[in-house]
Amino acid sequence: MFVRAAGLTVHVQVEGPPGAPAVLLLHSLGTSLHVWDAQAAALSRSFRVIRPDMRGHGLTEVTSGPYAIEGLAADALAVLDELGVGRVHVAGLSIGGLIAQAVASLAPERVISLMLCDTAMVIPPPEGWHTRAAAVRAKGMGAIVDAVMARWVTPGFMETPAAIGLRAMLLRTDPEGYAGAAEAIAAEDRTAATHALRVPALVVVGDKDEATPPAFARALCDAISGARLVVLENAAHIPTIERPDAVSEALLGFLSPAVDDFYEAGMDVRRQVLGEAHVARSVAAITDLDRDFQRFITRTAWGGVWTRPGLDRRTRALLTMAMMAALGHHEEFRLHIRASPNSGTTPADIAEMLIQVAAYAGIPAANSAVRIAKETLKEMEGTKG
Repeated sequence: MFVRAAGLTVHVQVEGPPGAPAVLLLHSLGTSLHVWDAQAAALSRSFRVIRPDMRGHGLTEVTSGPYAIEGLAADALAVLDELGVGRVHVAGLSIGGLIAQAVASLAPERVISLMLCDTAMVIPPPEGWHTRAAAVRAKGMGAIVDAVMARWVTPGFMETPAAIGLRAMLLRTDPEGYAGAAEAIAAEDRTAATHALRVPALVVVGDKDEATPPAFARALCDAISGARLVVLENAAHIPTIERPDAVSEALLGFLSPAVDDFYEAGMDVRRQVLGEAHVARSVAAITDLDRDFQRFITRTAWGGVWTRPGLDRRTRALLTMAMMAALGHHEEFRLHIRASPNSGTTPADIAEMLIQVAAYAGIPAANSAVRIAKETLKEMEGTKG
């Protein structure tokens, strides 16, 4: 989709359940949102994944350089504003990592965590970036493609289809967009600002990265108290392409740690699926009669089952609605129909699910569920209007 954010026309891709926690993925210099394709596929099962093309890159509008890192961070925040997204986990690759640090400095109240991939607080030398900017403005992207690719991936990966695609991504980048962003890197030093950050952080780096080597990653970890470091073997500067599964595993392990408190985890999922207002009303209505029962269902169903990674949230929601319809638990069925937008479940999904219920649980059960679903969706539409 395209959005108009702070006067800039931005191309952005949004995937995953609408009610799930949001993850903002910021790509590297000379690439596009597609550099995160593999990670978006993995994350969008449980998270709302937002991937904008940076100013001057991909399908986003090109403006004249030089750009500034905090300006690019403001672009990202404006996209979130346009999408109605408040708090997010923010991941950034290379320049995207510089932008992610700036987002956390500019709007700390909106950043849940940082995931900084093959990046640094400052990426020297500045004259190198100015030389690249001048080269692409004068001669186009072909002037730098070989030198850049040699730093992006390891030699053994260079002739793979993925690397050839990455090369094509670089060649198709607008020279002015590349130059403007390169000049932003040249001018940026976030050392003081990043030392002031107080946010959970993951730092990922390829062990063969020459552009932002592991020493830079360790410096980032030292700057952000409690940051965790993951070093990927046999990966250079763009491990999202070269080691996609390893990067996805690192991000998911950070975002979805092993559950220590099933009750608290269950409460988080309940709020995301059923909505903050509904859960607040339910908690306020608890008495001594149902206090233990409420803890039991929150810990067991919501914490023990809904947090499992094996099924995405939309699938779990559809399964739950189908079982409630088949068993005739109409109150719970209505509750989950009302919550369907939060799980990314559409009326078309619900209609298809009810045909399945009719075939396997009987037409009378499905007929009652159809009636309830129609009534509930109509009420929701009226409330929205």
